[in-house]
Amino acid sequence: MEVNISIDKNKDSELSVSEKEAIARIAKKIIDRGFVTPAVFFLELMKPLSLLGSHALVFFGPFITVFMKQEKYYRITELLEDPKNVEFLISEIERIDEEIKSNNKSKEVKS
Repeated sequence: MEVNISIDKNKDSELSVSEKEAIARIAKKIIDRGFVTPAVFFLELMKPLSLLGSHALVFFGPFITVFMKQEKYYRITELLEDPKNVEFLISEIERIDEEIKSNNKSKEVKS
């Protein structure tokens, strides 16, 4: 007896441009608030548990969506359930932070 299991091809595909932009916006907000080190540390620590963390975000959704748009919030929870997306968020935080630091250094040198 042969069993055919279909695999969702979209799960393994690359992030779309809009998903990458959403993750970059999250990274920018983290940097703007000064939480680069704690956020990277926390995300690295929780990366293996990203699915569980995503489910926790869904659980707290009714309370949190009072303060933000519901569809954006639940889209973020979907993105963060995949460890690859969490890794992309970490790399975006680090990349944007480095850009800001290098821009600040170049401004200091010009002064």
